[in-house]
Amino acid sequence: MGSNNFTDKVIALTGGASGMGYASAVLLASRGAKVSIADVNPEGLERVKAEIEAGGAGAVMTTVCDVRDSNAVKSWIAATVEAWGPLDGVANIGGVIGRQIMRDTVAEIEDDDWDFVMDVNLRGMMHCLRAQIPHVKDGGSIVNFASTSGLVGHPLNGAYCASKHGVIGLSRCAARELGPKRIRVNCIAPGPIDTPMLANSDDLRGQDLTFDMVCLKRIGKVSEVAELVAWLLCDGSTFITGAVNVIDGGWVC
Repeated sequence: MGSNNFTDKVIALTGGASGMGYASAVLLASRGAKVSIADVNPEGLERVKAEIEAGGAGAVMTTVCDVRDSNAVKSWIAATVEAWGPLDGVANIGGVIGRQIMRDTVAEIEDDDWDFVMDVNLRGMMHCLRAQIPHVKDGGSIVNFASTSGLVGHPLNGAYCASKHGVIGLSRCAARELGPKRIRVNCIAPGPIDTPMLANSDDLRGQDLTFDMVCLKRIGKVSEVAELVAWLLCDGSTFITGAVNVIDGGWVC
């Protein structure tokens, strides 16, 4: 499948109710994909479903699903495969930042916030991969969302940084294991992207994000991230696996 043609390709996607996941789901469907979207936000799922259906291309099914619940994830994937057949691709995009980000040091992390971030971002990623991998076609593609926080250390960001470092490690293990089946597993590491999550992080620390450290001197767009998702899922990237694809305007270069 070329980067602009996903006709009848089955894609399972988490985090599609807002932000980068929403934009990715809409883009993939516009190029003909059958997109099965899971998220905890039912209102957001209704919005993305309506937009995709109004576009008249591809197909969409939505499932309210908390990735912390292994059985719920299994049920979502089972229903997807029953409806549309094996998966051509996966985009695990959903994630959380926790309430202590940009506020508390490692020495001040509270158990409940640590557990929440790890349970969604890392344990939830494992739940998704464990359910999805047996149903991905040979030659398929898996895209997992990490972060630039998975590549470097940021102060006041301990739980989120640790969870995203873990996502990269887990993804690279899967890439090694699935290579013989020609299944690619890659990460996307976004930097400052204009999403509700970034706005929430900004609110938590009580100040506006500036872009002095970003080479391109601006915030990224969800549409730009969606294009990278589509490229990693298509046949234009068939010799790329185990990679971390940074999209941050030059923030960590």
